[in-house]
Amino acid sequence: MIAFFIIVVPLSGGATFLTLRNAMNILVAITPVLLLGLGQTFVIISAGIDLSVGWVMSLASVVSAHAIRASFNAGAPLFLAATLGFLAAVGASAGVGLVNGLIIAKLKVPAFIVTLGSSFIVRGMALLFAENTTVIGLPAEIRDYGNESLFYLVGGEGGGFYAFFRPDVTGAMLRQMDRIFTWPVVITAIVVIICMFILNRTQFGRHTYAIGGNMQAALRTGIPVERHIIKLYMLSSVTAGIAGFLSTLRFTAGSAVIGDPLLLSSIAAVIIGGVSLFGGAGSIIGTVIGALIIAVLTTGLVMMNVQAFWQFIVVGAVVIIAVLIDQSRDLILGRRGRGS
Repeated sequence: MIAFFIIVVPLSGGATFLTLRNAMNILVAITPVLLLGLGQTFVIISAGIDLSVGWVMSLASVVSAHAIRASFNAGAPLFLAATLGFLAAVGASAGVGLVNGLIIAKLKVPAFIVTLGSSFIVRGMALLFAENTTVIGLPAEIRDYGNESLFYLVGGEGGGFYAFFRPDVTGAMLRQMDRIFTWPVVITAIVVIICMFILNRTQFGRHTYAIGGNMQAALRTGIPVERHIIKLYMLSSVTAGIAGFLSTLRFTAGSAVIGDPLLLSSIAAVIIGGVSLFGGAGSIIGTVIGALIIAVLTTGLVMMNVQAFWQFIVVGAVVIIAVLIDQSRDLILGRRGRGS
């Protein structure tokens, strides 16, 4: 929390940064990173890692685009076509997570190796299914699911606040219209709440912490560790699949490379949010804060006209500082515990 305010306060001094439109743009920007980070949170708390989620997101985008286009062209209503696209994305993603989990849990191959190898396989599958291009030809109306909002605020004379439907405005009033909580942001918020409940209020969450804290102790207490690890990697892939589906809705196309640059950002968000790379500690709300820090940081640097390579340097430095703070805190607490 301290790191959040240290970074946000200096960058939020400008009037442009504090606008409602910019705030909503930041929320839209963190949606895919946060969804990837949610699955990573569960996996890393259990002392694992999933390096395949970026390409799983890309595969889900391509598969969902094909499903939407094929079903709509076959005469399915738009909502049904979107539903089939969602099921295709989640199904393909869950399949990747199942394979990862089985190899890690049953064959005892390190998660780093398994997910690194599967990332190459999934990358090839995504490019193959997309025929090395972007999947287009989706119904134009599908864009509304990815870009319209829960609320609308139209400024100026004759404007107002609207809920659930977009006001019919043009010209200057259209330029003054702010979209508040686009549907991808709303869906991501729902997924965040579900993940918080699972991690904090269910036996599944308690087992995740126990496995990350001490796997041998978890085995001795009767926790089905192998089965649980399989579920964790399926969950990680499913959240990536949701991100891929939402990207298809947002851009009205399926991209075979859209998730590639987001992998490291999602891991950075988890680490900055306080999830321990050694397992057994972390929270969903921490990952949300970590994703916000990255989005606010990069947005603020863009508004300050900082060149792109400096943005990478700054984000990398923040990740290292976050890890150092986390280790220092554990060292201090450990010393206090021994002193008492």
